[in-house]
Amino acid sequence: MSGGGTGGHIFPAVAIANAIKEKAVHADIMFVGAKGRMEMEKVPAAGYPIEGLWISGLQRRLTVDNLMFPFKVISSLYYARKIIKSFRPDVVIGTGGYASGPTLRMATWLGIPTLIQEQNSFPGITNKMLASKANRICVAYPGMEKFFPESKISITGNPVRHDIEFNNCSKTNALKHFGLSEGKTTLLVVGGSLGARSINHSIHAGLETLAGNNIQLIWQTGKHYADQAAKTVTESNMKGIITMPFIKEMDMAYSAADIVVSRAGAIAISELCLTSKPSILVPSPNVAEDHQTKNALALSSRNAAILVKDTDAASGLIRAITELATNLTEQKNLSANISSMAMRNSANLIAEHVFELALKRKK
Repeated sequence: MSGGGTGGHIFPAVAIANAIKEKAVHADIMFVGAKGRMEMEKVPAAGYPIEGLWISGLQRRLTVDNLMFPFKVISSLYYARKIIKSFRPDVVIGTGGYASGPTLRMATWLGIPTLIQEQNSFPGITNKMLASKANRICVAYPGMEKFFPESKISITGNPVRHDIEFNNCSKTNALKHFGLSEGKTTLLVVGGSLGARSINHSIHAGLETLAGNNIQLIWQTGKHYADQAAKTVTESNMKGIITMPFIKEMDMAYSAADIVVSRAGAIAISELCLTSKPSILVPSPNVAEDHQTKNALALSSRNAAILVKDTDAASGLIRAITELATNLTEQKNLSANISSMAMRNSANLIAEHVFELALKRKK
C-alpha cells in the first residue's frame, strides 16, 4: 500500500487494508510512505508497518527542494525496488501522494499488478501518470474516462474509516466523551487533517457569537493553529469549546455533531454523506483544478450542503452557522439530501478487486 501526505490519501489506504485483513486475516500488508510526512505516524498508529522514501513534490518556484527533486526520484525508485523485491507483494495499491508514484512505477516495471484508488473528480498528477500501466482504477465519481482508460475503471466510491461508516455511538455518549452538554446545538469544525487557516480565523473571531446563540463547539484546529486556539479558550474562560489539533475519535465527533463545518475534500464529503450531517463546506482554494469547489458545488446544487467560498469565510461563515442552527427544517432537508448521495461498502468493493488481481497473477 502506498499513499500519504494528507489524511485524504492515508485514511482510504488504511480502510482498504482493514477490509483486506477482514477478508483474509493472514494477509501481509506493508505501507510505503514519504519520509517526514504524516503517514509515517498515522499508519503505525493504525497497526501497520511502513517504510519511508525520500520523496516530495515539486514547488511552484525555484527552491533547493526542486533542485534536489531528480535525486529524490532516483533514490525513491531504488528503495521502492528494494522494498518490493524484499516484500514480494502480490498486488501494489496506490491511493495518491508523493510516495505512491515511485512505488507503483517500480511495481509495474517488476510485473506486479497495481490498483489505483482516486478519491477526487479531478485526479492528481501522480495517478494520471500511473494510469496507463495500472491494472485497475477505482474511482468515486462518474465521467472519469476523461482522465483514465475506461476499460480499467470501476466506480467504488471512497473508502472511509470503518468506525465512521458503521458508527454505533449514541449522541448522548458522544457528548459525554467530549464533556459537552445536551440541549445545545453542537458544531463540529474540521479543516482537514492539517487544519484550514480561513476556517480557523473565522471561528476564532466568532466564538462569542456562537456562544451567544447556544452553540457549543468541537474544533479540530490542525497542528499549526492548536496553541493559539487553546490559549484563546483558556484566557477567555469560555465553556463548551473543545479544541484539539487532530480528532482521533471522529466517530464520536460526528455522533455528537448537529452541524459540521468542513473543507470539501473527497474523503471529508464521503464521510459527511455516510453520517448524514447538515454541512457547511468551505472549499480550499489551494488544490489542483479547484476540485474542492467542484466537489462542494455537486452537493450545494442539490441542497445537500451549504457552500461558503473561502474568500467569503471571514464575513459569511459565522452567519451561515447561526442561521442554520436556528432552522431545524433546513437541517433535516440537508441531512436527507446528503444521505441520498452516500456510496457504502467502498473499502470492501476495492478489496474484492485486489483479490481478483492477486488470483489472476497466481494462475
